[in-house]
Amino acid sequence: MKTTGVIIARFQTPYLHEGHRYLINEIRAKHNKVVVLLGVTPVKGSRRNPFDFYTREKLLKQFCPELVVLPLSDHPSDAVWSQQLDSLLDSVFPQENFVLYGSRSSFAPYYSGRLPVELLPEQGDHSATAIRDGYADKVLESQDFRMGINYAYQNVYAKVYPTVDIALLHNNKVLLGKKHNASVWRFPGGFTDPTDESYEAAAARELREECGELETTPMQYIGSVRVDDWRYRSEVDKIITSFYKTNYTGGEPKASDDLAEVAWFDLTALPQITPEHEPLVKLLLTNLNVDL
Repeated sequence: MKTTGVIIARFQTPYLHEGHRYLINEIRAKHNKVVVLLGVTPVKGSRRNPFDFYTREKLLKQFCPELVVLPLSDHPSDAVWSQQLDSLLDSVFPQENFVLYGSRSSFAPYYSGRLPVELLPEQGDHSATAIRDGYADKVLESQDFRMGINYAYQNVYAKVYPTVDIALLHNNKVLLGKKHNASVWRFPGGFTDPTDESYEAAAARELREECGELETTPMQYIGSVRVDDWRYRSEVDKIITSFYKTNYTGGEPKASDDLAEVAWFDLTALPQITPEHEPLVKLLLTNLNVDL
């Protein structure tokens, strides 16, 4: 029985580069039947994996309509992933023989299944990552380009953006900030960053960025609330903030970054607070057993 050639790849690229075309054509020359197993990540829409299965399937079939294209889910265990690969081929094509194709930098080092693997030489210095990066800021004028943007945003999970806000306390007072061109006060804080090791670390960073190099005690978690941020009121995506308190031990508060002004206020005589932070005031005063 003749074998079926199987390509295992991601093809996370807006077009097939020379290396992709070489790989497909080489295997088509060896086999009358060619199957492509496309890696599918559980992360829906990302910089590393911007193209979903259906978009990549159309890309491949546009180049070679007779290709059979199937999704292969990622798995944290290489051994389980290998078993799933073998089972997928067996269930869709029972009684067929297969040869898996790739390069030394592809799936081969991670595969431990029972099917034979044939390594093909690399053709040129091609990189889907470099292609994605090169076109990351390129705007096209076509309707297809705009429809693609719409498709991408309509097919991602609704997101919650995590932020942190901080109550810096000292002698029954709390440090509040005022943004540029604002008339109301707020707690210092902001969005967490992927480089932050924890929400506590994010809170310490935000306090430092907005209020200067201050000495404080460790951050203590008070609670969390969904923030009624005006930027997201008409959006599906929302903001949830984690609220922390810490005690001031030294340094001179100085407004910077998003804040134009900072000042200390007595906990029993707070100024007008921005509406989205009013729930945080209630959390803080309840936590400190201060009468509302």
